[in-house]
Amino acid sequence: MINKKLIESKLVDLKTYFEKLLPLLKEDARLIIDDDLKLSTVERRFQLIVDTAIDINTHLIKESGLPTPDDYQSTFITLGENKILPMEFALKIAPSVGLRNLIVHKYGQVDLKKMIDDIKSEIGQYFDYLKYVDEYINHGI
Repeated sequence: MINKKLIESKLVDLKTYFEKLLPLLKEDARLIIDDDLKLSTVERRFQLIVDTAIDINTHLIKESGLPTPDDYQSTFITLGENKILPMEFALKIAPSVGLRNLIVHKYGQVDLKKMIDDIKSEIGQYFDYLKYVDEYINHGI
């Protein structure tokens, strides 16, 4: 059974991370890169946003009795395939997990400017994610 209060609490967390990250992303990428505290904050808040969405996805999948995906990126696809998220949106947001993995695991040499630019271009998807999940738990269940 889907725990609506748990999902709502995680959506509040996600929104808080999102709102705290946005002002930093208005700065030029070079200014963020040159300030270790700002860079670390952007990386961590983006990670928290993606991790919280993955937690929400995993809960929705498990409690809806859906098959467990092979990886975190696929949790978005599973929600799309089951009409919890629009499929086109799920395909668009899923690759953000790869960016999260790049930040967390530091696979190879990270191009920091590209990473910041990618976060800036992808972060708005999580605002849409908030709306889709809220709509699902309040009207779709």
